[in-house]
Amino acid sequence: MFIKLGKEEVDHIIHQIKDYVVKELGEDMGDLAARNWMDFIVKEIGPYLYNQGVNDAKILLDQKMVSLEEDVDALLRPVPPLHRS
Repeated sequence: MFIKLGKEEVDHIIHQIKDYVVKELGEDMGDLAARNWMDFIVKEIGPYLYNQGVNDAKILLDQKMVSLEEDVDALLRPVPPLHRS
């Protein structure tokens, strides 16, 4: 599995999947079936979500870099022009 999840996170996700299936499909689902669903989602859909998160972070970092460059440029002091003889 690409993503490493802790036991508490896995247990919570399994519980959420089981609740969803009961509410939406009216079916009971065991822990093993819910774990298989989770593994499928993480393996097949997870990379798309991960890549979108990386792209979102890159956009945010690009914006922060522009802002940082502007802040650093604002620290520059005016200097008199050089006189050439």
